[in-house]
Amino acid sequence: MSDYKTILVHFDAGKVAPARFDVALEIGAQFGAHVAALYALSAVPAPSPGYEATQIVREAQLRMRAEMLAAARRSYDDCLRRSGYEKVEWRESGVDAVAAVALHARYADLVVIGQQNPESASGVDKDFERSLPIAAGRPVLVVPYAYEHRPIGRQVLVAWNASREAARAVDDALPLLKRASQVHVVVFDPEVSRSAHGEEPGADVALYLARHGVKVTVNRYDVPDLDIGGQLLSRAFDLSADLIVMGAWGHSRLREFLLGGVTRTLLETMTVPVLMSH
Repeated sequence: MSDYKTILVHFDAGKVAPARFDVALEIGAQFGAHVAALYALSAVPAPSPGYEATQIVREAQLRMRAEMLAAARRSYDDCLRRSGYEKVEWRESGVDAVAAVALHARYADLVVIGQQNPESASGVDKDFERSLPIAAGRPVLVVPYAYEHRPIGRQVLVAWNASREAARAVDDALPLLKRASQVHVVVFDPEVSRSAHGEEPGADVALYLARHGVKVTVNRYDVPDLDIGGQLLSRAFDLSADLIVMGAWGHSRLREFLLGGVTRTLLETMTVPVLMSH
């Protein structure tokens, strides 16, 4: 992939939405990209038709949503004033958040969203960040809700299992990988799928990255307990990684059981931003 030219960032009603907007602005400034902030919430179920107070409930919902939108727009304006970045626009959508972001993502190079905070209402369903990488068809950067802001992409961990999804993630992340001080390719249980990895697990993807000018090393690990998601976070901590790059899985029931658990673990317990592609 060439450099990112258009970055889409999802803005919801949560308290940490400004933090992910700051991340999108930071990346946008690196590449001189246009940054579009899209405000979209999950659809609210309509009250039951037979319910006496249907109209009252609906009006209360509309009032609350209007207040949430106004607060989000104030946060957006504050972020913009602090950053001084000019290649930015605000968008709003009344469509359900997954559908709205997936539609706008078709015309973006990178999508930035946030991990859901279970202790803070954001107006978005809890499965939003898990559904979007599959629906968007674009690389999705998920920013943790408890994220302690620091520059992204200096020390990058690439989770490599020689799958199509992992290859897509590596290619989608290339603009960031080429700027990184060091990229650490990590391979877990390479003997399990040696036919896909080749004679030397991780060597082929390392050579591919090196030809793009990426400073890369390969680390191979055996994980007897199969907790690959937990191991990824542990390795990210050991390597002081500020970004994890990985494929996002979620197809057949068997594939979900074997691989989807890694995606789920990362989304639930992430400590650094994760760039996912499907």
